[in-house]
Amino acid sequence: MPHSDVTVLGLGQMGSALAAALLRAGHQTTVWNRTAAKSTALAEAGARVAATAAQAQAASPVIIACVLDYPALHEILDPAALAGRTLVNLTSGSPEQARETAAWAARHGIGYLDGGIMITPPGIGNPASMLLYSGPRTAFTDTGKLLSAFGEAIYLGEDPGVASLYDTALLGIMWASMTGWLHAAALVTADGATAAEFTPLAIRWLGDVSGFVRAYAQQVDERAYPGFDATIDVQAATIEHLVHASEVRGIDAALPKLLRDYAKRAVAQGHGGDGWARVIELLRSA
Repeated sequence: MPHSDVTVLGLGQMGSALAAALLRAGHQTTVWNRTAAKSTALAEAGARVAATAAQAQAASPVIIACVLDYPALHEILDPAALAGRTLVNLTSGSPEQARETAAWAARHGIGYLDGGIMITPPGIGNPASMLLYSGPRTAFTDTGKLLSAFGEAIYLGEDPGVASLYDTALLGIMWASMTGWLHAAALVTADGATAAEFTPLAIRWLGDVSGFVRAYAQQVDERAYPGFDATIDVQAATIEHLVHASEVRGIDAALPKLLRDYAKRAVAQGHGGDGWARVIELLRSA
């Protein structure tokens, strides 16, 4: 019979943070990691250390997995030990991998919930941190008390692939935004400013940009792109300034040139009078 509330498989930085949060919340927690030394600090904090992955999976009604990738996950999953239990998979992967693993779990009588962690390890346990989940609602409901130890648990529906899809899409926003800021910082520091001086203005501007995004969401869903704020043909001219400023300062202009290409293609297709949200149609037709 299970002798812990929850098991954590994988004790990298994120897995260790998850296990520590569960312990802080008062849950009896079993842990396992391929490299046993990584469990020492958690054992000192009260975790039970399983000798094998199979023993860890048999120890609790809920098993939380956070390992390197799906191949590593499937190497350690034991259908016999997991039968009748719920697997909460927080391993990063594709929506397709999540759906395949959910189907595998269903065939073996294992409850399955897939998740995406939208925070770095130090943020685990902060109620404001965002974690995404998808899969059978019963699995989410039954594990809700445990999941609340990590942060805000946001349920996205029955399709087990949705959490991974949203995770991937949101990370895309992060990388695009950070790279845009880095390009901007390269521009201003080339003329003697500092990133520290520039960044408060960048953050303030991102607040305005979020307003554009909110307005564009309805346009994207309706596939109608009125240029009520600024048309693409006007923005295309401004993007040329960004390209020029980059080249003059010896800054890599690949990013602004990509934006210029989108603008030129939209104009060439007769959509210069539309708003920037029209670019999504170029992305959809790739």
